[in-house]
Formats: sequence, C-alpha cells, structure tokens
Amino acid sequence: MKRNKTDKLPVMEHFYTLQGEGYHSGTAAYFIRLAGCDVGCVWCDVKESWEVSNNQWHSINQIVDWVIKAGAKRIVVTGGEPAMYNLNALTKAFQKQNILCHIETSGAYELTGHWDWVCLSPKKFKPPLEAVLQKADELKAIVFNHSDFEWAEKYAALVGTNCKLFLNPEWDKKEQVLSLMIDYVLKHPKWRIGIQMHKYIGVP
Repeated sequence: MKRNKTDKLPVMEHFYTLQGEGYHSGTAAYFIRLAGCDVGCVWCDVKESWEVSNNQWHSINQIVDWVIKAGAKRIVVTGGEPAMYNLNALTKAFQKQNILCHIETSGAYELTGHWDWVCLSPKKFKPPLEAVLQKADELKAIVFNHSDFEWAEKYAALVGTNCKLFLNPEWDKKEQVLSLMIDYVLKHPKWRIGIQMHKYIGVP
C-alpha cells in the first residue's frame, strides 16, 4: 500500500465518458482508474487493474491536466482499489479547480482525501471498515445469486440513513438474476436496481 507516496499515482486508464451506473448514471464524468488491488473479486471485470507497473505512475499535476483539457466538471476515482493510496493531494488539486470528486471503493481501506460523493461497493473477500460505511453516499451491492440479497441487507443496515441503495446484477449472470432482483425490489422498495448503462450504449 502506497500511503506515503502522495505526488504520483498509478493510473491504469483514464477517459471522459458518461457515468454508467448508480445515482449519477447518465451524467458526464472523467474516470481515473488506479492500478493495484488486493481484494481479488472472482467476478471482477477489470482484473488487469490488480497489478501495478512502473510506467503507470503519473504526477498529480498531469492527472489534473488531463481532466481540465477534457472540460470535465466531475471525476470518478476507481480501481482496482483506489483507497490503497493517499488521495489527499489529488482531491485538493481538483477542488482548487472546482471539480467535483467522487470515489468508488470497496471500503477495505480508510479513506483519504475530501470527497463530494462516496460510492461503496463492499466485497465478501475483504469487508468494509465501519468508518467508510458511515461516509457512504451510495451503496452498490453486486447480486450473483439469491443469497446476495441477505448480504446486501447486512450492509444496508450499517450505512447512514441518507445513503442511496443499489442492487447491481453481476454482468455475466444478469439474465439469471434480474427477475429475482425485480421481485426483491418490489417487496423492498428502499432498494433501486442499477444497470451498467454504459455497456448497453457502447461508451467506456
């Protein structure tokens, strides 16, 4: 974990696109995917983000420059597991430019930085910290099979009362679990179904 390194971060990929899922679905955002993850979800669709290579390290100034040149007003920092790194300097630099800072994290590490929106996507392999649960603006639970509803409720009971609750189908199982999810949300209307819109409309 590179908590002591604050002037550079390992960026696996970055792009300006539409937010594809969750509360801000359909809005413009610049995605910064940091490399490195030790959570190891078996159904992760970006396993190539788990490892860090030497050529992926970029300065905070360069990262901010990418976003400014794109004209973006919001960033989403994702991974991998972005909270493995010290993100204080990154969010400070963006907020000086009046750019909103969002993060998607498993919650396995303490958050650094100042965030306008925290999307918590907990994983079974490394549970989220209580402090991160309390900071979550959005809870995204991945549904792989029927038992995941009970697992999702466990964390719904631990986040704040204003946290938005989303159930997302695991992409490769969506045909099997969507009908279960629809029935569940009809019976438990505090939840919303989240769909990876970007995969349907063909944007990154």
